[in-house]
Amino acid sequence: MQSKLSDIELIEQTLAGNQSAYADLIKRHQRFVFTLAMRFAKSREDAEEVAQDCFIKAYRSLASFQGQSKFSTWLYSIVYTTAMTFLRKKRVVTDSIDDENTYMQVENRESSYDTDNVENKSRSYYLNQAIEQLLPDDAIIITLFYKGEQSLEEIAQALGIEANTVKVKLFRARQRLKDKLERNLKHEAKELI
Repeated sequence: MQSKLSDIELIEQTLAGNQSAYADLIKRHQRFVFTLAMRFAKSREDAEEVAQDCFIKAYRSLASFQGQSKFSTWLYSIVYTTAMTFLRKKRVVTDSIDDENTYMQVENRESSYDTDNVENKSRSYYLNQAIEQLLPDDAIIITLFYKGEQSLEEIAQALGIEANTVKVKLFRARQRLKDKLERNLKHEAKELI
């Protein structure tokens, strides 16, 4: 029953002392928060740590949420600042985008003989692989715009920059993503032949 409530209603219930309402809010947004965290952290363990820190910070700051934007936009701004702080603390060494081992991810998925499903998984795999090769700022903008379905204004608010700046960054990130996809798929085609 809780899951049918809006984010605002869940926030109000949480502020009134209903802890299960915040658990529902976490369930609703945890996958996307984790996806964003992975764009920065690159390892599952670090992304889980960043995501957990985000939800703790969001809980502690929930009373300051004024509802002028969507809750998801507010939450994603917390993800961005938390991830950037995490990266500064960790002082991540930048790896070459050509290092295949840097970006490998192993996922356990059910196998399916449905050709459309296999094709969609393949597209998704190559797209995610290319996004992971982008710089964190590019990856976050692409992820927020396409997967999070955030508007330019919402992304600007989440990242603390102007909407026009987001538009330019999104254009450039798309170009870099296109280059990565072309390079990756060209390489894949050579391996198949």
